[in-house]
Order: sequence, then C-alpha cells, then structure tokens
Amino acid sequence: MIEFLLMIIKTMIVFTIVLAHVAYTTYAERKIIGRAQARMGPMEVGPHGLLQPIADFIKIFFKEDIVPIKAEKFIFQIAPVIILVFTIVNLTVIPFSRDFILADINVGILFILASASLSAYGIILAGWSSNSKFSFLGGLRSASQVLSYEISLGLSLAAVVLMAGSLNLKDIVIAQHNTSFGMYALPQIIGFIVFLISAFAETNRAPFDLPEAETELVAGYLTEYSAFRYALFFLAEYVAMYIMAFLGALCFLGGWTLPRFVTEMLPFLESVPGIICFAMKVYGFIFLFIWVRATFPRYRFDQLLNIGWKILIPAGLINLLIVAFIKRFV
Repeated sequence: MIEFLLMIIKTMIVFTIVLAHVAYTTYAERKIIGRAQARMGPMEVGPHGLLQPIADFIKIFFKEDIVPIKAEKFIFQIAPVIILVFTIVNLTVIPFSRDFILADINVGILFILASASLSAYGIILAGWSSNSKFSFLGGLRSASQVLSYEISLGLSLAAVVLMAGSLNLKDIVIAQHNTSFGMYALPQIIGFIVFLISAFAETNRAPFDLPEAETELVAGYLTEYSAFRYALFFLAEYVAMYIMAFLGALCFLGGWTLPRFVTEMLPFLESVPGIICFAMKVYGFIFLFIWVRATFPRYRFDQLLNIGWKILIPAGLINLLIVAFIKRFV
C-alpha cells in the first residue's frame, strides 16, 4: 500500500513539473521568437510577461466549446484526449536519473515508439470527425508524415539499441557512460542527425508543421476546434517535444551522466547532480526546437516526403548497417 501511494505521489510530481515546464515553454518560445524578429514578446501580464501563460490558461478555459453541427460529435470530442493520453503516458518510462523512474521496463524505447504511433490516430480522427475539408486534409497529411518519419526515427534508435545491447533506457545511458566518448552522438553522428530531423517531423514542429499549415489549410486538423479542446492539442504537442528531448538526451547525449573526459578536465562537474545535467541537455533540445521554428520556412509537402523517403530512411539504414558491421567484426 505504501509503495502504491509513493508511486502515485511520484507520478503526480512528474506530471506537474512537466506541465509547468510546458506552460513556460510557450512563454520562452514567444520571447525567443520575438527576439529573433526584433521585438520584445509578451510584456504586459506580470513583470516581463511572466504571468502570460497563466492568463492564457484562464482565458482559454472560459471560452465556449463549439462542436460543429455536422461533426461526428463523440469522436470529435474524444480525439484531443486520445492524443494527450498517448503522449503523456510516455513520461512513465523516462529515467530522469539513475534512481528516479516511474516504470523501469525493459522495452522503454518500443513503448515510446508505440505510443507515438497511437497518438497520431487522434490527429487523423480529429481531421475526419470535423467534417471539414481543411481538417480532413490536415489529418491525411499527418498520417503520411508519421508513416514516413517514424521509420527513420526507428532506424536511428535501432542503431543505439544495437550499440547498447538493450531496449531499456537506463541501460542505454549506462552503456554510453562506459564508452570512451561518453555519448553516442559522436560515434553515431549520422544517426543523431537522422533522429533530430525525424523528431521535428514526429512532433509536427516547424519546418514540418504541414498537418496544420496556416497558409493553405487555415489550421489543418485544428480548424474546427475551440476553447479547452483546442488547448489540449497544443498541450500534447509541447509534451511530445519534451518526450523527444528526453529521448535524444538519453539515447545520444548520455542522459544524466557526463563523459569521463569532461569530468577529468573539469573535476568540479562530478559534484553536479545527475538530474541537473539531464535537465540542461533537455533544455538544449527545447531551445533547438524553438530556434528552428524562428529560422526555417515551412517545406512543401512533396519536399517533406522526399526528405523522409529519399534521404533520412537510406541514411538511417546505412548507419544501422555500419553499426551492425562494427559490432560483428570489430
């Protein structure tokens, strides 16, 4: 009974901290993009706009929830919940440090990939149930995008699994720490680049935000949504950003550990708590997500598919074959 209560408390702590990060990631994104465009970003609500996320939440919570007359109402209403649930459940298998993990399962990477696939169904259902051509096209684009880039994402992670000899995220971090580089991003630079680009596409982030392209689809699968259900989609998107950042930090940057050559040059870093190291790596990924959105224009849909099928998947296969050859013969 005590263990069950502790698990509930730990789960609530993790979910609360991540959701608070999501709220202020929206603030950081608006500030960073504002600076990139030579403006200030939010400034009115609180000092330097620090209370803007709270004001946005209060505003959207009290807006009217409109359901189109010709929509498939039950599916229309449940679609954002499907996306959020299958996204946020991934937090349970993320090891935030050596001793802090909610569910230490042996197939952590497979669990995350499966959940990411299922969350895409929520977008497809949202597009179909809205009974709108813009929403429907956004849902179809999402299906094509997920199918294309999940393959390359899986190939990049398969090479990591092959090097570590385990699907367990904690074991992968330990295996990286025992290598001379202390991380897989350097010896697997091709796989790391493939992972990064695929992560942008998997989370529907710019420059791969084709399912909700404002210029031609109004808001894509989001067109008919309003109020709190509209917010759930964005909540799921930002949680997915953090999941991909967690996955990148764990599988390619050594998780909560620092490479030995770094701690030998700077011995004081050994006293830094592991969860702080992990957080800094995750924040670096999140900044990259925001920076790319502020910098790169959106691709055309044919360009998106060409990048996935003609560049990333062959590169992921080549990287996997190289790793397999090295593991077998070297």
